[in-house]
This record gives sequence, C-alpha cells and structure tokens, in this order.
Amino acid sequence: MLHVHSFVFNAFQENTYIVYDEDGVCAIFDPGMSNPKEEATLVSFIEQNSLKPIALYNTHCHIDHVLGNRFLYEKYGLVPQFHEGEVPVLVAVENMAPMYGFRYETSPIPETFLVEGQTVTVGTHSLRLLFVPGHSPAHLCFYAAQEGFVIGGDVLFRNSIGRTDLPGGNHEQLLDNIRQKMYTLPDETVVYPGHGPSTTIGFEKETNPFVRG
Repeated sequence: MLHVHSFVFNAFQENTYIVYDEDGVCAIFDPGMSNPKEEATLVSFIEQNSLKPIALYNTHCHIDHVLGNRFLYEKYGLVPQFHEGEVPVLVAVENMAPMYGFRYETSPIPETFLVEGQTVTVGTHSLRLLFVPGHSPAHLCFYAAQEGFVIGGDVLFRNSIGRTDLPGGNHEQLLDNIRQKMYTLPDETVVYPGHGPSTTIGFEKETNPFVRG
C-alpha cells in the first residue's frame, strides 16, 4: 500500500508530496520548500517515520515546484527527474526567483529524462507517467492505478484548472489533455493537485466549470 502525505510550502501555497510504502521507501514530488523552516518540516517527517528517500520527481518546473530541488540533492543525493521539455522552464527560474523574493539555489539538471508512458516505482508499487502539457510545455502526472490516485501537479484542481498564461502554456491544449488523459481515469481516482485540496476525477467531471465533455 502507498501512503500520500502533503505539505503546503512557500508563498504560492504549493503542495509538496511524499509518497511512501509499507517498508518506508519514499519518493518526493514537487519540493516547494523556500526557507530553512520548511526544509526542517519535511526532514522531520522523513525522520520521524523512518523513511528512505529514493527519488525526487517534478511534475513540471515552475518556480514554486522546484525551490527545494537543490536542498534534497544535497541532503539525500537525489537528482530531480522530469520531462526534458521542462528544462527551459527550470533554467528560467534562476532569473525569476529574485523577482518574487525567493532564495533559490540552482537545481541540478538530470542526464536522463522521464518520458510519456514510462513507469516509475516506489518500492514494489508502480506509477505510470501521463504526459499532460498545457499548463507548462511538458507537464507529467504520476498515476498509481492500483492505489487509485494521481499526483496531478498544476493540471486539474478542485473545480479549477492550471493557469495557461505563463510561457509554454496553451489553454486549449490543457483542456484537451484533461479530457483525454485525466477524465479517462476511473471516476474514483483521487487527484492530489499542486495547489488546494484533493478531489476526484468523477467529482470534476460532474462539477468542474472549466472542462465540459
């Protein structure tokens, strides 16, 4: 069984997730820690639960989702993993951080990249990668079919969707991908989004005002 624990970090109220199994093996998704206090909160949870961090994943590389990449690399030796199409987005963070008043230590860039349809594992559990661009140019979601949840990043929120006015965003592309990649998942699938409360695919299909059909 996989467990999902969320933290809310930084001025953008970004959701950082730790996904861990019954043996304490864990992966960290979208680390948004922006100061030593937030870093300590994450580390404390890992230590108190005797977790073993094995991987760091970015659904996409907007500033609020990558602020903790360097810290986790230095603390646990984890190189962030994401789609190659997000590299320009990550590089742009360097110049963007001072505008928002963030302390940003440059994130490592991996030598190999995640691709659509690939499967990653947390212990013996699998998560399949869904390629869902629109909010950002090469956004990935991580779908755990057996456990019935998806780490959704900034694609689909409770009664909302990711913004599409940032560089690399495309509104129609996002809507099409939500319909084709997200709404085709089972209705009971829990969506753990990059901001705000969790939701389910079925609830969004019924009530989300931005996506019809």
